[in-house]
Amino acid sequence: MMMECKELTKWFGSKKAVSEMTLNLEGGKIYGLLGENGSGKTTWMKMVAGLTLPSHGEILYEGHPLCYHDKSEIAYMSTEPFFYDFMRVKDVGEYYGDFFEDFDAGRFVEMTEAMGLLSEMKVRNLSSGMNAKLKIAATLARKAKLYLLDEPLNGIDYKAREEIIELIIGTADGTNTFVISTHLLEEVESFVEYAIFIREGKLMDKVNLESERMKTGRSLTDIYMDIM
Repeated sequence: MMMECKELTKWFGSKKAVSEMTLNLEGGKIYGLLGENGSGKTTWMKMVAGLTLPSHGEILYEGHPLCYHDKSEIAYMSTEPFFYDFMRVKDVGEYYGDFFEDFDAGRFVEMTEAMGLLSEMKVRNLSSGMNAKLKIAATLARKAKLYLLDEPLNGIDYKAREEIIELIIGTADGTNTFVISTHLLEEVESFVEYAIFIREGKLMDKVNLESERMKTGRSLTDIYMDIM
């Protein structure tokens, strides 16, 4: 098992953002993390990425307690911007290369050029769609074992979503694992293998979508409505 979360809980003051969540992730799979705004998806991702500590519970990564060294194998893409406005596209690549030993500068250039991002473009001048593409390229240019993508398709047009989905599918090679938080169920249904449903910080269900389609014929939207 790649990742095991045991009774994972996170409090922020008097608010329990994640509640006693027990969840396992297999290696080489693509997971959709689904739930309403405020359901605890981002908090769970940040704990798994090692960016915030749980209030209670345990996270095991490849059989051992998650530690500082594991961060080098986990690539987390947040919803917040994480580049400086004055940077150019090529500066973002150099910035990531300085931070992460596993960053593949050549792959970053290939991905950005394929999506129409020129090296001299300034971050401050990019549209929301171009910014989203730059974020995903920087994240996927890392040779990580676990990719955590928080709302990578949010707030962008159809063409940009299609380009980002292509990059995700092209990076997923059976040796790495993806967890993709999204509200856009129809956009991810064709390639997500498991759906993780979270409501008010609690794990509601984890569903093998292929098995469910074969047994019941239900779409991801149908399953979401039934569970949530």
